Amino acid sequence: MIRSVAALCLAAMCIAAQPPKIGDINLYGLRRLSADRLLKGAGVESGGTLPPSKGDLEERLEAVPGVVAARVEALCCEGSNVTVFIGIEERGGPHFETRTAPSGNAVLPEDLVADYREFLGAVERAASRGSAAEDYTSGEARTDDPAARLFEERFRAFAAENLNLLRDVLRNGSEAEQRAVAATVIGYAPKKDQALNDLQYALQDADESVRANAVRSLKAIAVLAQKRPELELKVSPTWFVEMLNSLVLNDKLRSAEALLILTNQPNPGALDLVRERALPALIEMARWKTLRYALPAFLLVGRIAEIPDADLQAQWQKGDRETALKKAMAAPPKTRK
Repeated sequence: MIRSVAALCLAAMCIAAQPPKIGDINLYGLRRLSADRLLKGAGVESGGTLPPSKGDLEERLEAVPGVVAARVEALCCEGSNVTVFIGIEERGGPHFETRTAPSGNAVLPEDLVADYREFLGAVERAASRGSAAEDYTSGEARTDDPAARLFEERFRAFAAENLNLLRDVLRNGSEAEQRAVAATVIGYAPKKDQALNDLQYALQDADESVRANAVRSLKAIAVLAQKRPELELKVSPTWFVEMLNSLVLNDKLRSAEALLILTNQPNPGALDLVRERALPALIEMARWKTLRYALPAFLLVGRIAEIPDADLQAQWQKGDRETALKKAMAAPPKTRK
């Protein structure tokens, strides 16, 4: 469901009289390379002008020795400046593996796809008015906006009658948009346990919009699982943890949000898995200059360090991130309660 804010920012660049200025630069994926060397090689700096071509900038970054792949996203806006995220995959560094896109011919009805597109438009309009908040307590994402909710009701009715088709499209549909629609609509299936495996499967989809929609659906199911433990809904943290190492910014942001939900109640297994598989990625996110993007990762790191949430909030308010980060990077406790 999520449309890249970067695309909106780049569209604005095309019509602006002057190229936007760069505000914060947040990097990720650096293990051996230095940030200064990377930015110097790319010719990018805070306060400078955003280069007109995303592709050219990524090519300059990939020309730096040791860089396998680069991704740049410019998000609008912090004041009059854009926020730039630069992701790097180093040679031998962590890599989030996705599946090859399926080549089957499973498709959804045209009217469902049309509803999905109108739903996106309704959400976008609601967001511009500040009324696109979502409630997950029912086990499915329920948008505040009445127009969007009408489409969500249609999705629920379709999922109740066509679960097998949605599964087939997620696994065998060759068109990314079709799979993205299925990842949203299957989250509205009345019996959430029947959608769990398919949504977990979609977290490794080749297309980032499919993965984003699957995360959205699974976040809602995770909230329901904590609210009603008798349903025995088990949302696995495995692929959320792996997505923290993704080169795609949206993967990292959404997976951190999902892991926060999964650890709102004691979940030592999930926290140990993050420590084992993705702690460096989480640490660098928690150190990002742009605070609203850094906060979810900081809270997760604090939970790994077994710091109470109230203490974490106090440290955050004081501008103290390093106390929690250093504790999380220290030797792990022998046992978790």
